[in-house]
Amino acid sequence: IPAGECNTGSIQCCDQVQDAKSSQMSGILSSLGLDSSSITGLAGTSCSPIDVLALGGGTSCNQTPVCCNDNTYQGLINIGCVPIILQ
Repeated sequence: IPAGECNTGSIQCCDQVQDAKSSQMSGILSSLGLDSSSITGLAGTSCSPIDVLALGGGTSCNQTPVCCNDNTYQGLINIGCVPIILQ
């Protein structure tokens, strides 16, 4: 989705984004006490917010820019992510 359409919070730049049900992500989620079988979509790890106002000024994300609907784990893991396009 385009960066301007992230209406669930700040755009995040995550080191790794995988299906929440993948074996690696399931292990991370379970270590946090989360049940991966109840999570749909993508999850990102080691995420940090991207300054939306700076997007036009060359802000880059060398990993994976995403829009996530659950950022409650202070960037350790974000749930319900959708890749976005930085322009």
